[in-house]
Amino acid sequence: MSDYPVASLGGKTPLEYAATPAFDRLASMGRNGSLVTIPEGFQPGSEVANSAILGYDLNKIYEGRGPLEAASIGYDLAPDELALRCNIITLANGNILNHHGGHLTSAEGKELIEFLDKELGSDRVRLIPGIQYRHLLVIKGGSKYIECAPPHDHPGENWEGLLVRPMEDAPVEEGRMSAQETSDLINDLILRSQQLLAEHPFNKERNTPANSIWPWSGGYRPAMLTLQEMYPSIKSGVVITAVDLIRGIGRYAGLTPVDVDGATGLADTNYEGKAAAALEALRDNDFVFLHIEASDEAGHDGDVELKVKTIENLDRRIVAPILDEVSKWEEPVAIALLPDHATPVELRVHKGEPVPFTIWYNRIAPDGVNAFSEASCSEGGFGLLRLEEFMQEFMKLR
Repeated sequence: MSDYPVASLGGKTPLEYAATPAFDRLASMGRNGSLVTIPEGFQPGSEVANSAILGYDLNKIYEGRGPLEAASIGYDLAPDELALRCNIITLANGNILNHHGGHLTSAEGKELIEFLDKELGSDRVRLIPGIQYRHLLVIKGGSKYIECAPPHDHPGENWEGLLVRPMEDAPVEEGRMSAQETSDLINDLILRSQQLLAEHPFNKERNTPANSIWPWSGGYRPAMLTLQEMYPSIKSGVVITAVDLIRGIGRYAGLTPVDVDGATGLADTNYEGKAAAALEALRDNDFVFLHIEASDEAGHDGDVELKVKTIENLDRRIVAPILDEVSKWEEPVAIALLPDHATPVELRVHKGEPVPFTIWYNRIAPDGVNAFSEASCSEGGFGLLRLEEFMQEFMKLR
């Protein structure tokens, strides 16, 4: 949701331009600030940012997106396995056209990944379906010391120059392939997937073909404490999301996933269903992590009008009904509102600048900020927080 000033919006960010009365009401009643969600030395990915927001030290627990994808779909990753996020993407004229294969449905993605697993799978390699274009590649004995390019960070770039390569000075691990062997294996899978997908009947009927896999962000099974172990006041919690990556983080964090019919991760997601699910979960749980992906996808697509619309939908159809309802409850509820990272609509990639946040609780002292935006929240009473400091502040409100 966070962004940069956009010329077509009169020099305002989409968040400043959008009509957000519920955001602004929450900010005016609460305390605000800016939050660094990307630790130094890490790429500005959603897995990094969301883990930091939940209070985790990435230097201790980070293993990439792959293991989180595995957790989200219930795959029990073995100690000797390497798990990679595996997108199905679109290539055109030698370049990456998009990172999502033309916004595949989950049923379409499942059909293609199961087809590829039948053709490419082995005792060493498995391709496992996830959600929409986001799937899982598991390599028995694979090395995590490889450099993979996130496809959403390289739209319009030549794909061959972005193929997997070993890290410099990659260590040799007993019982595992070398980093070079792992890179060669993954690149071979990419090339063979292109040949297979080019002839698949699904792509014969589409203007935007889903014509290549793109594995990236690999790692081993992480060692994470649950939120219940980190914060004793959290006895139970849930995660509500259409994105398997966030579901995976939630599972490792000890949160129970709650599915919402019609939740897509796109602008057409079931906002009302997610708000209702969050309110229902709050009646019986201490902690709810509610994630909406729509603004991020609009940013990746470079669609400024859609990004503004997704922000307004989030305000009107998520935050407003939740705030209105919990304001009536006798039991106090604390609400935090924030993006995980910026996805500037004119750049179409993730960026690591601090993001705005607000925290509201019925006994918190307002700080005089009257609008929720990148600039206004930076003037708030919390000032600039870093990483785990956000969750530490939020958990003081009990």
